[in-house]
Amino acid sequence: MKYQVVRNYQYDYLGQSYASMYPNLHRYPATMLPQIGIDILKEFKVSKGILLDPYCGSGSSFASGLECGLTEMEGYDINPLAVLISKVKFTKLSIQRIIETRQIFRNDLYEFLKDESNITKLKRPSVTNIEFWFSKAVISNLCAIKYFIDEIKNEYIRDFFFIPFSETIRECSYTRNSEFKLYRMKSEDILNFNPDVIGVFFKKLEDTIYLYTNFYFPKLAAAKVKVKVYAAAFRPQSKLFDVVLTSPPYGDSRTTVAYGQFSTFSNEWFGIKNARKIDQMLMGGGKSGYIISEGLIADDVTQIAKIDYKRALDVSAFYNDLKYSIQKVAESVNKYGKVIYVVGNRTVKQVLLPTDQFIAEKFEENGFKHLITYERAISNKAMPSKNSPTNECGKTMNTMLYEYIVVCEKIK
Repeated sequence: MKYQVVRNYQYDYLGQSYASMYPNLHRYPATMLPQIGIDILKEFKVSKGILLDPYCGSGSSFASGLECGLTEMEGYDINPLAVLISKVKFTKLSIQRIIETRQIFRNDLYEFLKDESNITKLKRPSVTNIEFWFSKAVISNLCAIKYFIDEIKNEYIRDFFFIPFSETIRECSYTRNSEFKLYRMKSEDILNFNPDVIGVFFKKLEDTIYLYTNFYFPKLAAAKVKVKVYAAAFRPQSKLFDVVLTSPPYGDSRTTVAYGQFSTFSNEWFGIKNARKIDQMLMGGGKSGYIISEGLIADDVTQIAKIDYKRALDVSAFYNDLKYSIQKVAESVNKYGKVIYVVGNRTVKQVLLPTDQFIAEKFEENGFKHLITYERAISNKAMPSKNSPTNECGKTMNTMLYEYIVVCEKIK
């Protein structure tokens, strides 16, 4: 059985970006447009209840829920950087307290830097191959900034300052900033690379304060909003949810969107253990011992197996993880509750994988009825649109041109 898909041009949002409504406080890969969530929640008349996002990333679903009148939301993500971004965006803070902290922070930091010997007393973080990715001067200045952020007593204000610090880490590293994965600059570019770390940090801090003050704080101040975000995989609990709005990974992180790699430096500087293993912990990061042989996805995976058996095992691992995750989400939704999954159908070994159909099928197997799937053109998402399936230079093909908004309702 093939589930109904309707091409809906309303959801293309040509010329719009994430920043059109909710500018992101921190760059993050493959963020869902809040506009999608806003319009789909309104279309299905969801304006109350508790919202769940089991793979919340940087919090697009919370922006959508907030705009539609939802005030209680809960999110989960394995990536600590994603959790930090979501928490900061949707925690109501005192603007005055932030500004006061900024002034004290600036004074203390500059006073500290007057004596060069102070920096030698600071402990370096456990960053893998730190001098391969950062110059000694950059390391020293980043250590000083982190030392004074750690001194901020209020944990919510401290988290706020970690946002511009994280952006500064990546911008002042030898990483090619146009990439989400970790690629070192060319040697000739490194010779001319001498970033003003302190200047970059304070510029990013000013930007963060401006965006929070003008876009997030007014929304949070207008209603009693409770957003809880957990650095963990979602597990069923006694609480039931009324709506699930999410954009899960479209494939394993290693070959699709490198969430873990993108976040590695920040997570290591924050002191997160296993920061370099996050991609392995995400959906499809493990191994499968068998090829999927049942359901709508089976024929496509079998076709991949004929070309590359090992790759078919990788694909099977991802869909098995997605299946078990859907089971957990399904049992946590109230009767008549809606689930909305925004997903892309990726191509592997020139085989298009119908993830939207897989999601609808698995929810129907778990007591839901498929209502509709909308197809929208991807024109504004920060993610790879092409890959090289043969790993031959110049031979690329489109991975995803469309996104699918899958809507199901719990009936049992």
